[in-house]
Amino acid sequence: MEASQFKSDQYVRFCPGCGDHAICMALQKAMAQIGIPTHQVAVVSGIGCSSRMPHYLNTYGFNTIHGRGGAIATGVKTSHPELTVWQMSGDGDCLAIGGNHFIHEIRRNVDLNVCMFNNRIYGLTKGQYSPTSAKGFVSKSSPFGTVERPFVPAQLVLGARGTFFARTLDVDMPTTVDCLVAAQQHKGCSIVECLVNCVIFNNGTHAWIADREERAEHSIVLKHGEKMIFGKNRDKGLTVEIDPQTFVPKMIVVPADDPRVLTHDATQIDPTLHRLLALMGQDRYLEVESGESKVESENSDLPVALGVIRNVEAETYDYAVSRQIAEVRERAKAHCFDELTETLESWTL
Repeated sequence: MEASQFKSDQYVRFCPGCGDHAICMALQKAMAQIGIPTHQVAVVSGIGCSSRMPHYLNTYGFNTIHGRGGAIATGVKTSHPELTVWQMSGDGDCLAIGGNHFIHEIRRNVDLNVCMFNNRIYGLTKGQYSPTSAKGFVSKSSPFGTVERPFVPAQLVLGARGTFFARTLDVDMPTTVDCLVAAQQHKGCSIVECLVNCVIFNNGTHAWIADREERAEHSIVLKHGEKMIFGKNRDKGLTVEIDPQTFVPKMIVVPADDPRVLTHDATQIDPTLHRLLALMGQDRYLEVESGESKVESENSDLPVALGVIRNVEAETYDYAVSRQIAEVRERAKAHCFDELTETLESWTL
């Protein structure tokens, strides 16, 4: 199939330079690569810039109300398990008003593909801070800097017993397509955090890793079964070190030829290593100074992990519901309404 088959006839109204353009194109390419016909795909969204996505994809679509995309997507998948269901949401729509739905669709392991667009700002409503905005971030709704601590999406996903988590960057099309294809192939709730730029209200929010010259030094694309190596010259690797005082494990950077360099295993059931990988570099996003410069930390040399970080198998909610209904029907004495009424107490008047 061709990506053009998944493009709708609607004018794409993202702002020029918005990272959502890249994710939209990657979705179209991924859907074509997956090869599922357009009439077997449903795209559900909440409210926000990214939630316009159902209009731009030539599939079934449903633009719901703010924060409720997960509830509707769960209903669609449970009632029509044969459909491939995608959910489009932003860091505000997904983690603020929709936060409860978000954690429970993960906990239930509904077979959905969730693209969470993270630009760390409310873009559609014109620049208020969001649940992922750094502490101290100056915005229209926090003119003196927000005093709130931000969410780290990966922590929420793993805390809710997520089976699939990937992270990608709007300027890295190949990795984005790979992550989206892997998300669809995973049977369960697949969360893809899409780091996107809001050129109008939070321009450069991911510049630390988005810059072409610095990306190789500040990020690592994880691939299952391959060594965790990064850097412009592919001369750095990752391994785990145990603090002898606290016995707390942490990721460290070592030379690429060090025998301790780890091989990525996205299918490891225990989430400990996946958590360490997912949190690398996130401390740069947690606080700001004067609304601009990022606070450095002892782990500031760790790269941000991109690619599929976790991909494990578990029973899906929609499959469990379908199986339960089939089992109840098989045991039932009544198989139609008339048979049901015959089993009930009746009176003749």
